[in-house]
Amino acid sequence: MNVLNRHFNASGMLELVFRIYVFTFLNIYALGKLMGGQFYTPENIPEEVFSTPLGIASNFNLAWTFMGRSYGYILFIGLTQLIGAWLLLFNKTKLLGTAIPLPVMTNIIVFDIFFLDKYGALASACIYFAMLVSILLCNKKQIWEAIKPLMASSEPEARTLKASIYRNIILVL
Repeated sequence: MNVLNRHFNASGMLELVFRIYVFTFLNIYALGKLMGGQFYTPENIPEEVFSTPLGIASNFNLAWTFMGRSYGYILFIGLTQLIGAWLLLFNKTKLLGTAIPLPVMTNIIVFDIFFLDKYGALASACIYFAMLVSILLCNKKQIWEAIKPLMASSEPEARTLKASIYRNIILVL
């Protein structure tokens, strides 16, 4: 019973729910990108968007057309979401699976704030971002144990400088 309690406490269950939730939606978005359904690629620009002068195009249409212009960019974002999502499923790779999509989600949130008039997408991105950060917080002890040896040094001044640098990096993150 002690083993079950250790692995299935409230924090662990919440983390697992977050991992599965983010896994599901990152896969949906990634596959949408990779299968050509999310942005206006040169082959599938709607006629009303195609015929609209750039100066009067809506932020959404302009952004969706711009993002769809580069298949390499779509591939990069889609694969990053897909790889991060699948790494979330396994305990040994969940932290890497959290770290990989965090910058992508940050970019999506900033993009949605400045270019899109659809706040549902922004809300969803913020929820996924918050869940990824929560997964990190659920594992803060494990993360700290991984960082501690990096700060170990025989010289006190170097150790203090390293600790200060790492502390600042962690605060920024």
